[in-house]
Amino acid sequence: MEQIKRNILLNPGPSTTTDTVKYAQIVPDICPREKEFAGLMKSLREDLVKIVHGDLDKYTSVLFCGSGTINIDVCINSLLPEGKKVLVVNNGAYSTRAVEICEYYGIPHINLTFPVDQLPDLAVVEKVLQEYPDIALVHTTHNETGTGICNPIREIGALAHKYGAIFTVDTTSTYAMRPINIEEDNIDFCMASAQKGLMAFTGLSFVVGNRAIIEESKNYPKRSYYCNLYLQYSFFESTGEMHFTPPVQTIYATIQALKEYWEEGEQAKWARHTRVFNAINDGLEELGFKQVIKPEWRSGLVASAIYPDDDHWDFERVHDYCYERGFTIYPGKISTTNTFRLCALGAIDEQDIKDFFVVFKEALVKEGVQIPVIYKK
Repeated sequence: MEQIKRNILLNPGPSTTTDTVKYAQIVPDICPREKEFAGLMKSLREDLVKIVHGDLDKYTSVLFCGSGTINIDVCINSLLPEGKKVLVVNNGAYSTRAVEICEYYGIPHINLTFPVDQLPDLAVVEKVLQEYPDIALVHTTHNETGTGICNPIREIGALAHKYGAIFTVDTTSTYAMRPINIEEDNIDFCMASAQKGLMAFTGLSFVVGNRAIIEESKNYPKRSYYCNLYLQYSFFESTGEMHFTPPVQTIYATIQALKEYWEEGEQAKWARHTRVFNAINDGLEELGFKQVIKPEWRSGLVASAIYPDDDHWDFERVHDYCYERGFTIYPGKISTTNTFRLCALGAIDEQDIKDFFVVFKEALVKEGVQIPVIYKK
């Protein structure tokens, strides 16, 4: 097997992959309607439930062809009964995306906003649930990758259940990285994409959730055809296949990525991501960079660094210098603050981060940026 040039992706997905995952896509052509391929998807679906420690009798996974946003769309449009509301606990760009989905479908909703650098106030969340008994679905994001804040999903889920609502969580950037227990974390539905924590490729997304609630949603308003959760689930259950054409090669790569996930192990993999994240924080601190999120509120996966107050700082030029040397950094996603992000996902380890900071520091020196970097406030 020829080794492929290895790039270190410090963006929040797609992530750096192993060569074995890359080569897993090179297989004999197969029609995805063959029983052999359906069997592969059955095992894949079960593994996706096992990653979040779900009981296979109670929980299932449903695959979709698309990026992570398709999962938010699917859950919100499929799981809301007639005459009910969605509550979005919103402190970042990806929960805002859930609000936009509600707006586009004309779904009744409450956009409960909090500052992007603050945790949601649970007392306020409970007050809203008390005031609006027609809330049937509560949605939030586990790790807001725009900032790297980690939301208290277990507590929010407990409140949702206390007031009779289901709880959907965007776990796109925590699933298969930060350990999740779907039952203990009070999650009814979580979601992710193959190119994130699983370290596979874009094109395959999935919702993991409560089988009984999916079956009950058969009677809910039909707001989408391609993105209806019950329709896709029932087709899987009756035929073993996706309702529409699946991303065949991405599925082969994901199956290989899952083998590598189980070989590494949940705790060892999280320990590796933590090593990487600690190395990122250490490198930023050494250079004097400030971060948006308090250390105790960080997800352990995304560092959101604030641009220095230096006329020589130019993100694009620094990015290009690093990119030419095999390292990708990523702009921020906060409208009020200029930031860039360094992320700890993917098939990378601590040494990769040390190597990155050698290059990053070279870029700062080349551009004439003062080190340690300066802030006027």
